[in-house]
Amino acid sequence: MAEYDEHQHDVLVIGAGGAGLRAAVEAAAAGVSVGIVCKSLLGKAHTVMAEGGVAAAIGNVDERDNWQVHFADTMRGGAYVNNWRMAELHAKEAPARVKELEAWGAVFDRTPDGRILQRNFGGHRYPRLAHVGDRTGLEMIRTLQDRVIYDKVDVFMEFTVVDLLRDGDRVVGALGYDRERGAFHLFKCKALVLATGGIGRVYKVTSNSWESTADGIGLAYRAGAELIDMEFVQFHPTGMVWPPSVAGILVTEGVRGEGGVLRNKLGKRFMFDDIPPLYRNQTADNEEEGWRYTQGDKNARRPPELLTRDHVARCIVREIREGRGSPHGGVFLDIAWIKERIPNAAEHIKRKLPSMYHQFKKLADLDITKEPMEVGPTTHYAMGGVRVDADTQMSTVRGLFAAGESAAGLHGANRLGGNSLSDLLVFGQRAGEHAAKFAKQNPAGRIDPQQVEDITRRALAPFEHASGGTGESPYAVQRELQESMQELVGIVRTEDEMHQALEKIRKLKERAQRVEVDGNRMYNPGWHTAIDLRNLLVTAEAICRCALERKESRGAHFRVDYPERDERFGKVNMVTRPGRDGSAEVRMEPIREMPAELRQIIEAMK
Repeated sequence: MAEYDEHQHDVLVIGAGGAGLRAAVEAAAAGVSVGIVCKSLLGKAHTVMAEGGVAAAIGNVDERDNWQVHFADTMRGGAYVNNWRMAELHAKEAPARVKELEAWGAVFDRTPDGRILQRNFGGHRYPRLAHVGDRTGLEMIRTLQDRVIYDKVDVFMEFTVVDLLRDGDRVVGALGYDRERGAFHLFKCKALVLATGGIGRVYKVTSNSWESTADGIGLAYRAGAELIDMEFVQFHPTGMVWPPSVAGILVTEGVRGEGGVLRNKLGKRFMFDDIPPLYRNQTADNEEEGWRYTQGDKNARRPPELLTRDHVARCIVREIREGRGSPHGGVFLDIAWIKERIPNAAEHIKRKLPSMYHQFKKLADLDITKEPMEVGPTTHYAMGGVRVDADTQMSTVRGLFAAGESAAGLHGANRLGGNSLSDLLVFGQRAGEHAAKFAKQNPAGRIDPQQVEDITRRALAPFEHASGGTGESPYAVQRELQESMQELVGIVRTEDEMHQALEKIRKLKERAQRVEVDGNRMYNPGWHTAIDLRNLLVTAEAICRCALERKESRGAHFRVDYPERDERFGKVNMVTRPGRDGSAEVRMEPIREMPAELRQIIEAMK
C-alpha cells in the first residue's frame, strides 16, 4: 500500500479562491476546525484576475437600484433557466457581503461623498459594480486571505486532490498529493466544500489560468453527485488576439463600462446593428446617448457594448466571419476615442483602468490611451457545475458542498459580469455556514482503506505504463481534447459536430487510460497533467451531451441547427449523473415553479 500522511478537520475546503476563502472564514467563525487545500500558492487563485467589480445593488450611484432590479437582471441575463431561489438570495445578500468585505479592510473606489463607487457593466440596468480600479479580485483575495490567516486556518498549498472518499452515501474525506514532492496525503473531514473554480482548460483558447481544469466537477461527479446546466459555457467577448505576447489575456468589461466601443475594420460601431427586442427600450440608439450613460446620466440608455456577454460575443463572431474583422481575426476595442469628449482622457483611463494600461504597455508596447486593442471571444466561465441546494449549497451527496464556479444554478444560461464575485461572497458564506452545521451534527465517518488503495493505484498507473512502453503522452491527449472542444463545441454548435466531439472524447478516454509518465513523483508536470485529464474528460463529455439534448439556442448555448429559443426548453434544466457504463447520463428536469411575488418582480421590470 502507498504511504500517506493523515490530517483531520471538521470542515475541509478544496480551493482557495474567493468562494473557498469565504467558506473557510465562515466555518472557522462557527467554531469548527477548518483546513484548506489549494492547487497553487495562497493568494494566487484565479479570482485575482477578476477585474471589473462586485455586483451588488447598494444604490450609491443610482438610488433606483435595489435587490428586485438585480434579481430581474440576473434572471433575464440567464434566460430564465436560473435557480430562482439562488438568484433571489444572491440579489438580497450581496450588498451585506460587500459591506462586510469593506469592514474587513477592502479598499473600494469612492464617490465624492465617500461611499463605495459603482460602475456600469453588461446586462446590469444601473451602475452596480463596486470596484477597486480594475483590480477588484486581487483586493478581495487580499482581504479574505488576511482573515483566513487571522483565524489560524490550516492551509495546504500546492496540493492536488485526486479523489473524494465516501462512507455509504456521505463524503468523509479526500486523498491528494503534494505537487512538489509527490507524497500522498489523506484528509479526513466531517464536511467538505468544493471551491476549485472553472473549466477553461477544457478549451484551447481561454482566459483561465492553468489551475482551471474542472477539478471540482470531476471530483463531485465521481463521488456520485449530479451536475446541472453543463451546456452553458460563457465565451467572454473581449480577449486579446494580438499581439502574440498578450494573446488570450482578458480585457475587462470595465473598459466598455468606462466608454470603450467596439468597431470593425471599416471603423463602424457595429453593435448598433443588432439590439435584441428585449433590450431595445434600455439601449442607446446613438453614440451620444450611449456616451451620456457611461458618464452617469440616469436618463440616458446604456451603449450596446454593454449588452449581455453571449450577445456581444456572437456579434463579434459575425463581423469576423463576414470579413469585417481586424487583421488578426478579431475586432477593435477602442477607449482612446474618449479624448474627443473629456479633457485629460489619458489620465482618466490610467486612473480607472490601471492594470489594463500597465500590462498592455509593458507586455505589448500598446498604449490603450492612444490606440485600440484587437479582441475576440475567449472561453471564460462555466455557468454549469455541481448541483446544489440553494439555501445550504449541499450537493446531492451528503456532506459534500460546493460554491463559486464549481457550483451551478445562479447564472442560468449566461452570467452577468460582476455576478461571479458576489456569487463567491454570498454562496461561499452559505457553504461555510452549513458545512460547519453539518460537521457539528454528524460524527466522523469511516475511511475505507480499500478506497484509499484503489485511488493511489489509479494515480500511480501512469508510472506503471511507462515501464510497459504504451507510448501515450498526457500532453498529447490534453491538446487533442482542447482542440476538439474549441473546434466542435465552441461558440457556435451543430449536432453533427457535437457527435464528432463525443466520438473523439470516447477515444481520448481510452487513450487516457494508457498515458505514461517518465521519472518519479517529484517535480513531475507530466504526472500532474495525467491526473488532470480525468476531470477534463468528464467535463467535456457532460458539456457535449447536455448541448446535444438542448435543441434550441439560449444564452451562451447557440446552435446553428436550432437558432431560436424554444419555450419548452425554457422550463427545464439538463441534469447529468454517472451512468452504469461509465458515460454521462443526461435527463431533463422541470424547473420548480417560481413564487408569484418573484414573477411579479420580473414582469414589472420587463
